[in-house]
Amino acid sequence: MAKVVAGMTMSLDGYINDREGSPSRLYEDMEELLESSIMKEAIENTGAVVMGRKAYEMAEDPDLYADNYEFRVPIFVLCSTPPKKHPKESDQLTFTFVTEGIEQAVAQAKEAAGEKEVLVLAGAQTVQSCIKAGLADELEIDIMPVLLNGKRRLFDHLGDTPIELEKLQVREVGGRTSIRFRVVKK
Repeated sequence: MAKVVAGMTMSLDGYINDREGSPSRLYEDMEELLESSIMKEAIENTGAVVMGRKAYEMAEDPDLYADNYEFRVPIFVLCSTPPKKHPKESDQLTFTFVTEGIEQAVAQAKEAAGEKEVLVLAGAQTVQSCIKAGLADELEIDIMPVLLNGKRRLFDHLGDTPIELEKLQVREVGGRTSIRFRVVKK
């Protein structure tokens, strides 16, 4: 069964965007990242993606995902209501809009991914929901060396129960440090 890996890029002080809500300072090395062995490995190992509605809507035109998104896999968008217009798809990249919660989105993604990984990314609320529900097997966090003092932190709203992690791997690419952890489940 597919392993669930949740995560995204954050600033050193834990923010995923600046005070205006822009994540652009966290992705100044995007060209280098896309060409890196880290990204190539992630693309090869990923069988499905779960993202939140806000992350999905970051694309000016959602039809552009079909030809431009690096992960050419089924995408499950967690939302309260599906968009009025279904976005363009390709043979490999399809969209399913899941309104029944993170558990259902991850379950559908795991089925689609087979033995490959499910990536839960592109949205703090979605990543937080996955962690709180105990669905994440691993976390992959990229840290950019900038202090944003921004709007939204990646690890807010996780509750009072400590979450234990085991460090699996630390790698660097561009200006970022990528750390992968296993979630210790008790």
